Amino acid sequence: MGVKLKVAGWLALGAVAGALTTLQLEATARNSVAQLPIEELQQLAAVFGMVKSDYVEPVDEKKLIGDAIGGMVAGLDPHSQYFDKKSFKEFREQTTGRFVGIGIEMGMEDGLVKVISPIEGSPAFRAGLKSGDLITKIDDQMVRGLTVDQAVKRMRGEPQTRVILTVFRKAEQRTFPVTIVREEIRLQSVRAKLVEPGYAWLRVAQFQDRTVDDFVRKLEELYKQEPNMKGLVLDLRNDPGGLLEGAVAISAAFLPTDSVVVTTNGQIPDSKQTFKASPEYYMRRGNADPLKRLPEGLKKVPLVVLVNEGSASASEIVAGALQDYRRATIMGAQTFGKGSVQTVRQLSADTALKITTARYYTPSGASIQAKGIVPDVMLDETAEGNLFAALRTREADLDKHLISGQGAEQKDEAREKAREEARKKLEADLAARNGAPKPPLEFGSAEDFQLVQALNRLKGKTVIASKTAVERKAEATTN
Repeated sequence: MGVKLKVAGWLALGAVAGALTTLQLEATARNSVAQLPIEELQQLAAVFGMVKSDYVEPVDEKKLIGDAIGGMVAGLDPHSQYFDKKSFKEFREQTTGRFVGIGIEMGMEDGLVKVISPIEGSPAFRAGLKSGDLITKIDDQMVRGLTVDQAVKRMRGEPQTRVILTVFRKAEQRTFPVTIVREEIRLQSVRAKLVEPGYAWLRVAQFQDRTVDDFVRKLEELYKQEPNMKGLVLDLRNDPGGLLEGAVAISAAFLPTDSVVVTTNGQIPDSKQTFKASPEYYMRRGNADPLKRLPEGLKKVPLVVLVNEGSASASEIVAGALQDYRRATIMGAQTFGKGSVQTVRQLSADTALKITTARYYTPSGASIQAKGIVPDVMLDETAEGNLFAALRTREADLDKHLISGQGAEQKDEAREKAREEARKKLEADLAARNGAPKPPLEFGSAEDFQLVQALNRLKGKTVIASKTAVERKAEATTN
């Protein structure tokens, strides 16, 4: 493969849900000076000169330029970003899946940090932060006015140091402080267990450097315990993405060799690529193919894939490929809808630009951008119903998100109505519990309602499908 593609998962504390990203280590100039808007650039230079000479106090020239670039890129879409020296260093370090922080997947809303999802087992998760929470203050610093990078830097720090977050929870209409002790976030990307004789559960929390090796090792352990596997549940709920190689490899573990897993398309030649279920698309040079250690039966074992609104990017690639080939039954909730490609190009030795360059498509040619993967079987989160899923943020909720390119976007009135109903249910639930939030569900536990339904599907038993969940149509086809 000519370039290395990554589905970016957690930047710093974990930026907006995973983004298909390719890293190019050379600076690139694609437009000549003659093609640039000279008059507008002269205005930019004039403003720069006025700020430098007339502002109330001296300003740093490099900071002015960096802020100008950052503002220009931030106006494109939620996933394009300018990396200065420090943030680029952090970006490269954090693709390993290890960093010191509080452990949240985050975005920005109305100038505030928005918690998209706390990382399982992280300090933020244990402190009770929830999807949709807005962070208004970090220690004594108001968040409004800060860039994403600035907010991330303030929440990062040394291990065992404390940060006080002021949190506004919309659903409860209250503001409260949360003290969190920073620690190294070590994401356990793969967990697995034999649920009962013949049936196993394997969860991929994120696609990291060692995910494929861990995936293979866990399956080897499962098959040692149960050589006659009757069914497998692949759990991708709340998986925000990660390395594309991992997504291709895990798809390849279940699909015929050379099957198309995902394609990408954009304006530039590098963005037009096809990735197949073959070793050259997921192996690293000089390494042996880890999938060769897997039992042959894995290609045919009955398979259910669990997804939800937090399943994004790389996990959507896996779910989309397995769904298109009818290799698995997809169950759960409509996924996040992150279907755009970001390319990271170095501008200098220490700075870079992450810019959206393409959309990606499932093997059938469908774009999931702003829509997501629609499950074959919709499931509620609990036996009591799908109480609060409507409150979760998805790609279509993000400001300036791209449309799919396969339809004209429209406002979803049903979605807004569902949000309001979910808020009322949440308020009633909190009142009944005297304001104490219900602890988060542990995936894979005996109380995991969706896992029980997935196992029922594998056994041919009755599945309790959702009676209320419907496909969220963020886009409508035009003639």
